[in-house]
Amino acid sequence: MDRKGGSRMESAGLSRRTAGPERERETLRPLPAGGPRGGPRPLARAAAPRAPSALQSAGAQVPVGWTRLRMCRWPLLLLWGLLPRAAAGGSGWPFPHRTLLDSEGKYWLSWGPRGGRLAFRLEVRTAGYVGFGFSSTGAMAAADIVVGGVARGRPYLQDYFTNANRELRKDAQQDYHLEYAMENSTHTVIEFARELHTCDLNDKSITESTVRVIWAYHHEDVGEAGPKYHESNRGTKSLRLLNPEKTNMLSTAVPYFDLVNQDIPIPNKGTTYWCQMFKIPMLQEKHHVIKGFSYPPHVGLSLGTPLDPHYVLLEVHYDNPTYKEGLIDNSGLRLFYTADIRKYDAGVIEAGLWVSLFHTIPPGLPDFRSEGHCTLECLEEALEAEKPSGIHVFAVLLHAHLAGRGIRLRHFRKGEEMRLLAYDDDFDFNFQEFQYLKEEQIILPGDNLITECRYNTKDRARMTWGGLSTRNEMCLSYLLYYPRINLTRCASIPDIMEQLQFIGVKEIYRPVTTWPFIIKSPKQYKNLSFMDAMNKFKWTKKEGLAFNKLVLSLPVNVRCSKTDNAEWSIQGMTALPPDIERPYQAEPLVCGASSTSLRGNVCLELLLSFVVLGSTLSTRSFCP
Repeated sequence: MDRKGGSRMESAGLSRRTAGPERERETLRPLPAGGPRGGPRPLARAAAPRAPSALQSAGAQVPVGWTRLRMCRWPLLLLWGLLPRAAAGGSGWPFPHRTLLDSEGKYWLSWGPRGGRLAFRLEVRTAGYVGFGFSSTGAMAAADIVVGGVARGRPYLQDYFTNANRELRKDAQQDYHLEYAMENSTHTVIEFARELHTCDLNDKSITESTVRVIWAYHHEDVGEAGPKYHESNRGTKSLRLLNPEKTNMLSTAVPYFDLVNQDIPIPNKGTTYWCQMFKIPMLQEKHHVIKGFSYPPHVGLSLGTPLDPHYVLLEVHYDNPTYKEGLIDNSGLRLFYTADIRKYDAGVIEAGLWVSLFHTIPPGLPDFRSEGHCTLECLEEALEAEKPSGIHVFAVLLHAHLAGRGIRLRHFRKGEEMRLLAYDDDFDFNFQEFQYLKEEQIILPGDNLITECRYNTKDRARMTWGGLSTRNEMCLSYLLYYPRINLTRCASIPDIMEQLQFIGVKEIYRPVTTWPFIIKSPKQYKNLSFMDAMNKFKWTKKEGLAFNKLVLSLPVNVRCSKTDNAEWSIQGMTALPPDIERPYQAEPLVCGASSTSLRGNVCLELLLSFVVLGSTLSTRSFCP
């Protein structure tokens, strides 16, 4: 796992509440807890003309547009409600995922599936507009944006986009559909939905890849000239919006143990791997770890048997790119376990490119591809011996470093490519988490797995090497599966000599007594290490593309390891990349229905309630 240093080292979930800007008009007060999550309360009959003040003192929340106007000292209550089915505090739809987007606790995002759409709920400490969107880079340029709020008692929601110059434009195709809105004196809440694929060139498709959401807000609503500039009230965060919901709930009586760093000083250097041993509880019988990582209800991580460890190593990767001093870490893991044994033991396999200097990426290239092979020879030997009926993969972690742009875990069987086990076409090094598969995938003896990584080195003048530093690179997949077998690593190393022949190397000094080894000929590389020789070569885009084609066709050295650091017999043998007879053909994206106007899709109920001495004089519904 990668842990960020610098200003990112913050305690999850801690925030401070600050007072938001007050509207010029007088509005009903929110709940004292400081947020709108309790939802509107039913309006009690007032015994006197000053009934709204009683609501204020009770801390009531109200739906969209509860606005109090002064009218001959008698209050006029205007209720602008959304959708007849709207429940207190929202539309009534569930939002299984929730996260804080800013560092001050002012901007909360919730989301969840809504049929073929994805629905969102924004809870923001402002009485002005709220902005939300998607961006390929996390910046404002070429972004897909929606802006909403409540102005003068009326909700609004508008689909926008920005061009390459960050100029904001209204989208002719309105693909965001308002479901609920509410505003009080401190917060604005809006709920809306959109299709995953709108087929609007100004919109971003939502896939299983990492999504960089952008957010902003302002203390004023959108005017005739459009949204005012948000100043510093903005940010970005990477999320995986289509990860399946994890539903397993824990009893408060479930025991746990912690693996926690204690006051670890983070060095003021770029990359640090901090390793610490922990003794885990001594158990007299088999138990299963069921949460820390959320396992499926039929799977757990085994503890307490002779095959299970008594000690574990916690390895934390600190990245401190600004060399900040004085950082202290107290992070770690909490693992919940139970004697209620589940049906299967979980295991983990590392697949991809063995981390070594033989993993080479030339500089100046916008798109270079590396492949790590979990070969059919390794899977054939291990699975035939351990589980001929195959293993079931239920989650995958894809891993690269700063030059990584996309990773795919490809699956082959008898020359035919199966559906991707996992992918992330918008990889973000600063956001890495396990992808839960919607359906478990079976790996059989004789299958092939290829971890395919895309890199961008346009900003680099020297070679990028496989290694541990964040400026080095990796190309790995971690597969969580069941039932557990005696296989922990299924990887490959590309042949280095043919890579060196590409740049003109003819001979190295043998026997190899130094690392990295030294080149003997030709004269231009004589007595240089192979790393210096690769850096001396004049890399052009044409040369880089030719080198990439060569590397992808090279034989690979097989790495096939057992759990106790032993090796399967195939370890160290040479294998060829698979011949792909039938590549996988992904199904075409299906565009969702969209509208050119929100007005035709949302039926708004307008309730006019004149409160005079506690009596309701009139009520009517209005649908545009």
